[in-house]
Amino acid sequence: MAVTRPAAVAGRWYPGIADVLAQEVDQYLASATAGGPDPSEWSAVTDLTALVAPHAGLRYSGPVAAYAYRELQGCALDLVVLVGPSHFVEFEGVAVTRADAFETPFGLVTVDEASVTALAAASALVCEHEAAHAREHSIEMQLPFLCRVCPHVPIVPLLLGRQTAETASELGRALAETFAGRRVMFIASTDLSHYNDAPIAAKLDEAVIERVTDIETIELGRHGLIVEHGSRRGLLLPQVAIEWGWTREQFLAHTCEKAGLRHDAWKSGAIIISRFEAEIVGP
Repeated sequence: MAVTRPAAVAGRWYPGIADVLAQEVDQYLASATAGGPDPSEWSAVTDLTALVAPHAGLRYSGPVAAYAYRELQGCALDLVVLVGPSHFVEFEGVAVTRADAFETPFGLVTVDEASVTALAAASALVCEHEAAHAREHSIEMQLPFLCRVCPHVPIVPLLLGRQTAETASELGRALAETFAGRRVMFIASTDLSHYNDAPIAAKLDEAVIERVTDIETIELGRHGLIVEHGSRRGLLLPQVAIEWGWTREQFLAHTCEKAGLRHDAWKSGAIIISRFEAEIVGP
């Protein structure tokens, strides 16, 4: 039996009429294109693996989100994985839904049920939680843009409960394992900082960006690495770097080589780099 997740904030957080919504979203995309760098200077869409986009009301988040979503125009994708926070329901782990589609003013957005099932099989933290999805806007606010730039691409909607480093690490491992070799776009729905003035918000945002891009966050001996690009995938366990006396840069280089990539491919931004933790159990 088909189950559709009804739109929770259509008509309030964004226009509930398709034509009006399309006009507003397209205007944001056009403004982002006109106000940004020349299209020839953009990174090629084939290099993209993930985006970060806000989820406030469309009049507030739309002008910013457009700069992210313009990069997806013309991008050939098999799937979009949406990860957002749960604002109304507190729980442990990652919530999926049994819904096979999300309602939008543009029509239904299909949920890839097979991918949801595979992800749940890959991690015990991923489980069904309908109450978490019922009122949540963090995923829903991404759909107007997705419908305009990636129509007909199915989604995997994921909600994080208590946001811990352990949950994030486990989800990253499960995503890398489940979707290796597929043309998948990962979209993190987050407003980063709330209720701050522009200078403070900019500093907080810069701290997040530095944390995401800084290889210093790789802890040798604690973190293993997974490097992916297209159908190529390389994995090295945490203890390998210690046994060989590698630096972080060498650890990344050797993981790239194991994936059949250039040793410096990790610098290009065109690959997925995932960290995981492992424990050795023995006498």
